This record gives sequence, C-alpha cells and structure tokens, in this order.
Amino acid sequence: MASVIYDHVTKQFGNVVAVSDLNLEVKDKEFLVLVGPSGCGKSTALRLLAGLEEITQGQIFIGERMVNDVAPKDRDIAMVFQSYALYPHMDVYDNMAFGLKLRRMPKLEIDRRVKEAAEILGIAELLDRKPRQLSGGQRQRVALGRAIVREPQVFLMDEPLSNLDAKLRVQTRAEISKLHQRLETTFIYVTHDQTEAMTMGTRIAVLKDGLLQQLDTPQVLYDHPGNMFVAGFIGSPAMNFFPARLTGTVSEMYIQLDSTRLRVPPGKAQKLGGQLGKEVVFGIRPEDIVDRRESEVGSRGVLRAQVEVTELMGSEVFLYLNSGRQTFIARVDPRTPARPGQSIDVLLEMEKMHLFDPPTEKALFIH
Repeated sequence: MASVIYDHVTKQFGNVVAVSDLNLEVKDKEFLVLVGPSGCGKSTALRLLAGLEEITQGQIFIGERMVNDVAPKDRDIAMVFQSYALYPHMDVYDNMAFGLKLRRMPKLEIDRRVKEAAEILGIAELLDRKPRQLSGGQRQRVALGRAIVREPQVFLMDEPLSNLDAKLRVQTRAEISKLHQRLETTFIYVTHDQTEAMTMGTRIAVLKDGLLQQLDTPQVLYDHPGNMFVAGFIGSPAMNFFPARLTGTVSEMYIQLDSTRLRVPPGKAQKLGGQLGKEVVFGIRPEDIVDRRESEVGSRGVLRAQVEVTELMGSEVFLYLNSGRQTFIARVDPRTPARPGQSIDVLLEMEKMHLFDPPTEKALFIH
C-alpha cells in the first residue's frame, strides 16, 4: 500500500496547459476522486501518475519513491480504463491472467490470484466464457479483476462506468466501493459525474482548467464550497445563483434581489459587516427552497415566483421557477399543488445560504 504525492506538477501540450502546478497528497488506503468537466485535466493527472504521459514540471511520488523516470510497468500500479479492452479470443480466466503470465509468475500463484479476484467480484462462474458472452457489467468486472490480480500499491480508474447503463452504473459503483473496503488499497478514481464522486470518494479533488479548485470530503464540499465553480458543480440539480446587493445594517442585514428583500440570519450578518452596500452573488441549493404550504415561514425568506415547468421524479418534484429576470430550480415534496403557469410563494432556508464575491467568485464566509 502507498500514498501518492503530486508536487508542483504541470503538464503542457504545446501551448495548452492541461495540468497547472498541481499539489495533491493522496493518503495510504484512501479513495480519492478527481472530478470536473471535460477538459479539466483529471485524466491527464491520472495518466501522469501511470507514466503514460511525461511530466513537464514537478515530481510525482508513489510511497517514498519518485517515479518521474520509472517505466509504467515498474510503478506498481494497475489501471482500469473506460474501455474494457478485453482480448476477444481469450476466455475470462486468460484475460485476467495475461499480465501475470507476461511477468512469468508461477502458475499456482496465477491460479490463486485469478480465482480469488473472481470470487471477490462474483464472476467465478464466468471464467470459461469469452467476452462476447458477457454483459457490459460483467465485462467491466473482468477489467477490474485484471487489475486486482496485479495486487498493486495503487489502483487508477479512468471513468470505468461510462459505458454502463444507469442501473448498472449504480450497482457497479457500490461494488467498487465495497472492493476498496475489502482490499484496503489506495484508489484514485476519475469521473465527470459528481454523483459518483459524492457517493464513492473518501475525499474529492475538484479541477477546472487544469487547476485544483478545492480538496475535501464530499460533505464539506457540499456544505462549504470555496467558490462558485465548486458550489455549482457539486450537488444535483446545481446551486441557484442570484445577483444581489447587501443592504441595511449589521444588526438588520438584507439581501436585495430586484424588488425582494431577504433577511440575513444574525449569525451570518456578523461575518459580513465589511460587505454592506456591495454587490454579491447569492447562492441557494434547490433542496433548500420549499413550497410555502410545506412549512411555517419562521427564519425563511419568502420569494414570489412563477412556475414554468414541473418535473415529477417520483420521490420529489423539480420546479423550474422565474422571479423577475432570474430563473431557478426548487426541489420540493411530490405532493406540491404547484402547476405550470401559477404564481407561488417559495421559502428559502436562509441559514443555508451562500454568498460569493462577483469578481473573484470566492465564498465570502464559511458556515
């Protein structure tokens, strides 16, 4: 088992900086997820660690060893790609054993590792089948098995669930999490899907344009995003953002949205005294907006809005709302009477509000 360290790592392709001055420590036995939109540098960061790309600047360590000049086969890592990349003419057993045979490992040891991995993944009865006889989920498990038999220090996974349908994705996601708990090995997992990141990662590194935006546990990223990008990327549906201004006094502070004033909770107002009179971006998650009929107003802010679209999700309803020039989403109880075309009052949980500085997009306070 081993930790992984990126020390001021940069990767350029010509004039394009794919990864910029990345400083990141992955702890031993941790499940770290690299997440971000397409082109953010997450897969490049993984390929640099695997030795599939050369580092432009900086150093990468696996355990105590710097691996910049170590050949990929000697880095003691195993990688699972989006493509299963199984040999079609070989059965499952031989696909899983192939890498070990190349290393001239004893047959008895190969047999032990393959059968043990197959038991872990629930594919022991499939060892004599060819890839064409397997479902997509089974093929993905064979690809995982091929990595497991290596018994590496670090597992690298580059969007391994992208080719699976929705139900299989959820199932395989759980299997990978259980696999990590069972193997107690360092996992680094790349995805663009924030749901995968939130449900699987011990910690999440959010990247944008090659830059690390924030690194923390899933709950901290959700509750305390450091900037607007992280706030909008983590959570589904995404956080709503409103251009606003802070008015009033420290003892009675308001967020002014067009013609609507929302009272800032006193505990938060104390931290925002220096922002009075300034333009801000007000953020609120869809799940922190409720239909007024659901609850007393209490400390909540009231906002009048027009219902444009409703989406019934079974256990909840997404309301697409319009207030003045601002469109936003609320995530409410499925028994809501709200219908398209209606004007309704919604309540905003102001204790869970977020504020950001418009020029820098950084959070103005930590909860």
